[in-house]
Amino acid sequence: MSSALLAAAAGLGLGLSLIVAIGAQNALVLRQGLRSEHVAAVVAVCLLSDVVLITAGVGGAGALVARAPGVVTVVCFAGAAFLLVYGLLAARRAWRPAALLPDSSGARAGLMATVSTALALTWLNPHVYLDTVVLLGSLASTYDDRRWWFGAGAAVGSAVWFVGLGYGARLLRPVFARPRSWQVLDAGIAVVMVALAASLAVRGATGG
Repeated sequence: MSSALLAAAAGLGLGLSLIVAIGAQNALVLRQGLRSEHVAAVVAVCLLSDVVLITAGVGGAGALVARAPGVVTVVCFAGAAFLLVYGLLAARRAWRPAALLPDSSGARAGLMATVSTALALTWLNPHVYLDTVVLLGSLASTYDDRRWWFGAGAAVGSAVWFVGLGYGARLLRPVFARPRSWQVLDAGIAVVMVALAASLAVRGATGG
């Protein structure tokens, strides 16, 4: 295997290891996939955002961000506030299961509202910058002239994950045919969002 393909494989492995975790983005993609609501739009927003951030990291922005801890602190607090609100909304949905029916009788969010949520959960999440820009960008720099192959591999990992999660979620639809299952899902999302908000607030208070 050529050195370029090895770099791409390394980027693919790192990209998947960073993205395959319970988080704000994944929770939204999973929920939209289960409800078959604006799946293509949400997947496109998450994927294109990842590609932009990966490109920035590989291009050298990671080193610049690492030298500006004040920026990370501000983003931490902003992200914590947004995730807390999103978590409380998920808790309210879990408390009122009538709004969680996955069929046409259930409440459906508009396209713009869904896209705005996806954008906010991506760009207000400091973990995204730390993972894709700082960490991935720093590791990509170790591959010198093959760093773009590394970045391409990471981008492929994001594509595989988001497309698979968004469109593969429908396989779980029989499980979520019952409102009780949606209650459990949204309750879990609420817990994860509040926990992430707390961790970001702590990180912001301690300077990142």
